[in-house]
Parts: sequence; structure tokens; C-alpha cells
Amino acid sequence: MSGQLRFEILGPQRAWYADREIDLGPGKQRAVLAVLLLSAGRSVSTGQIVEAVWPEDPPANGPNVVQKYVAGLRRVLEPDRSPRTPGQVLSLTDAGYLLRVSPEAVDAVRFERLVHRARQRRAEGRATDAVTELAAALALWQGEPFAGFTGPVFEAARQRLVELRAVALETRAELMVDLGRHREMAGELVELVAEFPVRERLRHQLMLALYRSGRQAEALAAYREFADLLREEYGIEPGEALRVLHGRILRADPTLVVEKPANEPESPLPATAGSVAVVPAQERAAEPGHPADPESAVPPPAPPPAAFSPPAAFPPMPRDEYPVRGTPPRRARRWVSVSTAIVAALIGVLSFGLLTWLVVLVYAVWRRSWRHGLAALGYLSVMVAFIGVVGSGDSDDVTAVDVVAIITWLLTWLLGVLHTLLLNGAIWSAITGRGAAPAGAVADERRVRREQARYLLYHYPAARHELRIGRPDLPRTFDDGGLVDVNAVPETTIAELPGITAEQARQVVVDRWLRGPFGSMEDLAARCLLPLLLTDSLRDHLVFLAPTPGPTTVLPQQTSPPPQQTSSPPQQTSSPPQQAGGDVRPSW
Repeated sequence: MSGQLRFEILGPQRAWYADREIDLGPGKQRAVLAVLLLSAGRSVSTGQIVEAVWPEDPPANGPNVVQKYVAGLRRVLEPDRSPRTPGQVLSLTDAGYLLRVSPEAVDAVRFERLVHRARQRRAEGRATDAVTELAAALALWQGEPFAGFTGPVFEAARQRLVELRAVALETRAELMVDLGRHREMAGELVELVAEFPVRERLRHQLMLALYRSGRQAEALAAYREFADLLREEYGIEPGEALRVLHGRILRADPTLVVEKPANEPESPLPATAGSVAVVPAQERAAEPGHPADPESAVPPPAPPPAAFSPPAAFPPMPRDEYPVRGTPPRRARRWVSVSTAIVAALIGVLSFGLLTWLVVLVYAVWRRSWRHGLAALGYLSVMVAFIGVVGSGDSDDVTAVDVVAIITWLLTWLLGVLHTLLLNGAIWSAITGRGAAPAGAVADERRVRREQARYLLYHYPAARHELRIGRPDLPRTFDDGGLVDVNAVPETTIAELPGITAEQARQVVVDRWLRGPFGSMEDLAARCLLPLLLTDSLRDHLVFLAPTPGPTTVLPQQTSPPPQQTSSPPQQTSSPPQQAGGDVRPSW
């Protein structure tokens, strides 16, 4: 029966047996099934199910409750099974409960495989086929994954799938623009930018599509809108790639309007020995400012020198390189923002502080800030206490409690007015003379350095060995922000990663030696059975480079193949593309 079962989790959770939809039962039973679908084909212990379904208030008899819901799932998934017959779809093993379904039966797995195939088609130079695969993958989405389920496990899985969908949307838009279909993509990109307002890669493609459609002014307006958004909300500037594209649009760079016919095949760039192969679209080779991303990268117009020694950080592009006469006018949005802050402060003044809590609450909802929400609750508590104290007096005599309440109310009134003014980023910048410093400046700097190191890996493959990127176990002077190449570092370095135990590090090294290098974070998690929360926390710090004999990589000498390799050929055929030699770009 398992071959006829189908499950949907990319939206409302649903299941079918052949063409008949299955009633999956109550919410907690559906949540148990969702946990099993996250690990379809692998055993899940009762403790893991309890932790995922009841993260904050687990039941006292958790194993019995899980057993009850598993029995309910067996009844709906195998209605023809007799009560005393062992389950074939959902069975109990020594390690826990195992859901025996084909990976293709789960829409999330099909989505990831289609995205992976699209990546391969792009690497082979088949851009049209890659667009078709991505369109089929994105068509599987019916809404938010794991809708209605809460907890760290479901949240981590949800964020991973949403991020993968965003990357797939970016890649499809990029391919469509490369294929000369920028006019039909312009409107869709406007909608995508509204859905993902701070993703620079989508902004890049929107500006490029608008410019190639003869809408230069709109392309420049799109840049100004994004730059103002980053300054007002985060106190930062757009990335270098976007600034470079902005400058090229300002000076009407003729290489930006070169269109490639949609039926012209692309030829992949050959991979050089001992380096990371980069397979971009040909047209973007003329765009050195195109942003690097996890799916593709753009090589420089000329090959790098043999001995490459880049600076520790990439300085921003000087503004005076662009032939800009005068300063472009500021958008009205900044004045609207300042005016809104002034109106909010006036509300606090004219209401004598009684409505300050409402103004701060609106900011909290708009910015999704729980800190502002707590501040609004504090203002509301002070006002309620003040009204209660002052309104409860039976005589005209002013008591000490009344004096304290009045003083507290006056201070809260003034503090609330000042608070509402300083909540505006533009006013804060004008007072302090600088942009609002983002939280975690050190962490942000490390993240930027990691992105710069990835940029080097894509654009200058020789830097991998020259600078020893991803090799904290070797002496070096270049700061890569803490990147770790899982396919090259020893066990001791892996054990130092946050959340990784010594046993897990040993398992990673042994699996890497027996079955070859890891191709992605998903490959690492599947082969080593790492928890979802752990893999998501490490995603930003790990790179997966194809191991090549060189000054910083030593491959183990294996005189005779282990029995595991000869006894399980399907694992070799399903290995990531890095091992097969088709697409050996780094994955993270």
C-alpha cells in the first residue's frame, strides 16, 4: 500500500491513497505524522516525537500517548490490516517508529529533488530545462509548510524549506532574465520583491529586468527604494554587487542590454584540476558585480593570477567612479517616516501619555519586536495603575501614594514621547550622527567575512589553497569568518563545532572516508543522522568542497574497498554531484 500513498506538507497537511484523500485525524496525530515524514525512511525514537510535538508541555505518559496516535495513523494508512498483523507502512523498530514510504511520495522531498536536478541542468548548460524543473518544483507549493504546527523542530524545518523555495525563485528569475525573457519577468519580480523585501539577489534581477525592458528610471528607483529601506530599518548600505549594477545602469553600460536568444544553448565552463568548477550563464560573465549565491556564481572577466593574495576585506565601490552629477533626490518615504514619528509623539503629548502604549504597540506589531511589545505593556500598566490610584480617592486630600503616582505618570509621559521619537531610524541617525548600529556587530562582521570567503571560492578557485579557506586546522593569516570545510578538516576540528559531540564528529569522519565527500548540508544530515536543529545552526558555517589532492588536502589511501562499499551500490549512485564530477561547486 505504501507505493500508492502520497503526502503533502508544503501547505495544509494532506494525504492520499491512490485518488482518495485520507482523513488524518486530530491535530496531534497529524503532528506525529509530520515528524515521521520529516524522517521518512529513518527510525524516529519516541523521545524525539514527544520533544517535537510537545516542546513546552510534554505529557507525563508521553510514550503511551505517542503509541495511541501511532495506532490511529496505522488505522487510516493501512485500513485493510488486521489488528494483530505488524504494520507494513508504519512499523516499530529497535530505534523507534519507521514510516516506510517512497521518498517521492512526500511533496517536500520531490521539491528538493527537482531543485537539485535543476541545478544539474544548469551546470550542464541546459538553462531551459532548468527553468522547467524549477517551475515544476515551485508548483508543488500550496502554502506555508507545516501550517498549524509549532515548536523548534517544525520551525527549523519550515525555515529551511522556505529558504530553499526563495533560492529556487531567485534562480528561476535569474535564468529567465538570462534567456532574454526579462519583460515577462519584470512584473513577477515586483511581486517577489514585495514578498522578500531584503533579498538582494531578487533586487538585482528586478533592476536588470527593468533596465533591459527600457525602464531605466524605474530600475534606478528600485535601487533607491531598497537603499532607503536598508538605511532606515537596519542602518546598513546595499551590497557591493548591487552598487556596481546601479553604477552601470547610471552610465548606461552597453553590456547590460546584450540579449541572448532564448534558443541559444549554453556551454558549461570546464573545471580546472584542483579547483572549484563554476558554471554560470554566459551572459552574466560580463557582469562582475553580479551577487554570489548558493546556486551559482559569476566568474571574473579575466582569470586570476596564479599567486593570488586578496585583501582581508573588500572595500565598497567608490561613489566618484560613477558619472553622477549632483545628488539624487531623497524619496518621499523618509519624510513620511519622520512625519509619522512626529505624529506618534504628538499623540503621546496630547493624550497626556495615556495613548503612548498604543503607539509603541503599533511599532511592535510593524517591526515584529517582542521588546517593543513589552515596552507597550509597561506603558499600559503604568497608565492603568495611575488611573486606578487617582480615581480611587474619596476625598480632596492628596496622599503620598497620589504624589508617587503623579510623578511616575509625568516621567512615563516624557519618556514615552522621547521613546516614540527615537524609534524612528532617521531621527536616531540625525541625533547621533550615524546609522543605528545593528545588534551583534561582531557576529555580523564574521558573517560578512564568511560571505567574502565564499565569494573568493566562487571567483578565485586558487584562493582555496592559497588562503586555506575552510581549514582552521592549518596555519594561515586570512580570516574567513570561521568557515569549516567538512570534507577536509580532521575529526578534532569537527568536534569543536558548536553542538557537535565527539561521537558525531567521529561518525562524520568515518562516513566521509567510507562513502566519499559530502555534497551538501542535507547530505551530511541524512548520512550521519544529525538533528534538524543542529544542521540548521551549522548551515552558515560549513562549506562542502570537492576534495582534490593539493597542498592542503590529503586523501586517505585505501588499498582494499570496505565491505560497505561493495554491499550497497545504490548509495554510490545516489551520491551528490560533487562526487560524480558533474557539478563540483561548493555547497552550503
